[in-house]
Amino acid sequence: MALDFHKKVKDANEVYEIKRENLSISRVAKICRSRTLFALFNRYRLTRSLQVKCLNTRDQIAKTPTNRNGPWKRDTIQSRLRTPFNRNAVKDCELKDSSDEYLVKWLIAQDFDVSRAEKMLRQSLEWRRTSRADVILESYTPCEVLEQHFSMGHVGLDTFGCPVFICALGKMDLKGLLASMTKKEYYNFLTWMLETFVVVIAQENNRTGCRTRKQTFIIDLDQFSMRHLTSKPVGSFMNAGAAILVLIQNYLVNYPDQFRRVFIINAPSMFPWLFSFIKPLLAQNDVPKFKIFGSNKKEWISALQEEIDSDQFPSYYGGSMTDPNGDPKCPSKLNLGGEVPRFFYLRKNPPVAKDYMETLSISAGIGGKKKLEYNVDVIYSSIRWEFMTEGGDISYRVYNKNNKNNSDDLVPQCRVDSHLVMEEGLISCDQPGKYVFEFDNSYSYLRKKKLRYHIVVEQHENSQ
Repeated sequence: MALDFHKKVKDANEVYEIKRENLSISRVAKICRSRTLFALFNRYRLTRSLQVKCLNTRDQIAKTPTNRNGPWKRDTIQSRLRTPFNRNAVKDCELKDSSDEYLVKWLIAQDFDVSRAEKMLRQSLEWRRTSRADVILESYTPCEVLEQHFSMGHVGLDTFGCPVFICALGKMDLKGLLASMTKKEYYNFLTWMLETFVVVIAQENNRTGCRTRKQTFIIDLDQFSMRHLTSKPVGSFMNAGAAILVLIQNYLVNYPDQFRRVFIINAPSMFPWLFSFIKPLLAQNDVPKFKIFGSNKKEWISALQEEIDSDQFPSYYGGSMTDPNGDPKCPSKLNLGGEVPRFFYLRKNPPVAKDYMETLSISAGIGGKKKLEYNVDVIYSSIRWEFMTEGGDISYRVYNKNNKNNSDDLVPQCRVDSHLVMEEGLISCDQPGKYVFEFDNSYSYLRKKKLRYHIVVEQHENSQ
């Protein structure tokens, strides 16, 4: 039966993507039992004609009681989603997208274990709340050093209608970048970049009429070495290897099943060891999506051209795209990183306390907490703050104590590098009450901190 199914698919002249994914025929046949065309189209990039042929064999496949992996299961993706228990499990969640296609991504990431998929989705929603992912594109703008020296660019589309992004990771000066930004800046930038991926996919869908939720990456590891993993600037919040891992984790955990293909080119001999750390983070169906090539340029150019038309990626990487001035690297679409000038380094430009700032000493260890309370009597007033520290970073949060003495976090607990850059913020107070700034240095065993701050309550012009 499996051979008959394989023949029917092959007769459609559309089987090459299935073969490329190294999927077993039994696995493809099992998926083809689904009554939902989108599952086939989005996951395996099958054309409509092939979907029809696959679905026409569904009844024949279902009659086979066993295969080498055990009995067929008759539940389908869509039936799982439509059962009251599964839909009700997330009905209290505020989802930006409640479509079947969106929910299936979480099921795929957890191998269709509903309880694990629900947990993963809820954790991601909490991450979106704390990282302000829903408003990050409007509220955040990458700093100059990231715009000029972080390599990631959208260059075109692959043959499946998925946006193609290129990252010249090996040419990036990760040590210089980490020395030039705070932890808060880095995490904001990651969130901004990941949300930008989603927006680009939607924009290209609207432009081309395609229906995809995926993207393709080309990761260039030319010049990549252990230095990229182990380098850590003095006083930096993490080393380069940890920064890369955080990026990958945030992408996989909060944007599941979003990449169609990852081309790793110019991989050094150490890459298999490096990939062994990444592989456990990947969903089972994501591993075959990676294509890894060494320094044989002819080999990886041929692989790129099989799935990406030559006019959709730069001539520098084997395509035919150039900038209007003929530059084969297409700097208008992609920067290739490069060394970060030292004048960007934060330790070269530490914050300076302002004359109007007050001073507060915060001890180390147990008892290293200080609270500052501010009364807001007029609705829609705002609280503006700026502070810096001497002696190292500090953790802080802002919350509102209501009449029942409960607290609602307005700024969740976070550690900020206020010894490197002035921390500033503004919140709107939609109800009167007592607002508390809590500064925490209890995690530091030895170093006490000197806090220089200015916090002011500003009444709204139209407040009564």
